[in-house]
Amino acid sequence: MRSAFLGSFWTVSLSALVSIPLGIASALYLTEWSSHRRLRRFLEFNMANLAGVPSIIFGLVGLSILTYGLGLGRSIIAGAFTLGIMTLPLVTVSAAEAIKSVPEALKHGAYALGATKLQVTRHIILPRSLPMMMTGAILAISRAIGEAAPILVISGLLFIRTDPTSVFDRFTVMPLQIFNWVSRPQPAFQELSSAAIIVLLALLMMFNAAAIAIRYRYQRRVML
Repeated sequence: MRSAFLGSFWTVSLSALVSIPLGIASALYLTEWSSHRRLRRFLEFNMANLAGVPSIIFGLVGLSILTYGLGLGRSIIAGAFTLGIMTLPLVTVSAAEAIKSVPEALKHGAYALGATKLQVTRHIILPRSLPMMMTGAILAISRAIGEAAPILVISGLLFIRTDPTSVFDRFTVMPLQIFNWVSRPQPAFQELSSAAIIVLLALLMMFNAAAIAIRYRYQRRVML
């Protein structure tokens, strides 16, 4: 179970490092920085559509581009980038909605005082929209940690004995490990699968607690 736990921790952590910063940056560009209305609408429409694409499609894309095209192999880094790309539209859409919720009067007031667009983004938009952005991050992490189909395509392993020690090692994740144990008829494997489900839920709660703590911290700053 430890190898699957480490595989899930590595892949979800790295995918969050990919999807959350890129998603927030994409949302800022689409809502505040892009001056081409048609391009912005085109990107927003396609980003919303990508959020509903089945996860197995992202797994096949990751297999062809990351595993074979870039030569990353069936490694943690390939799985993490696949999950990051898969959750990127969800983070982008939720971050864009959070940015749109910032009152226009605050932004216009800052511009009237001579603030630049970068200053408005840094001191007005981000502090007030980041708590809602963290909600999207929680949803993205929750989806990534429970995904099995794209990781099965990338990894191809239901069980592995050795612990991953680097991002280029082969791996498996908790959902695949649970599926492997649940499909076995022996009572011992049924007990192991129950324990693994509890561990997976604990891992999910740990990531969500971190995101909620960040959201609460910025909410207090905005209220002050």
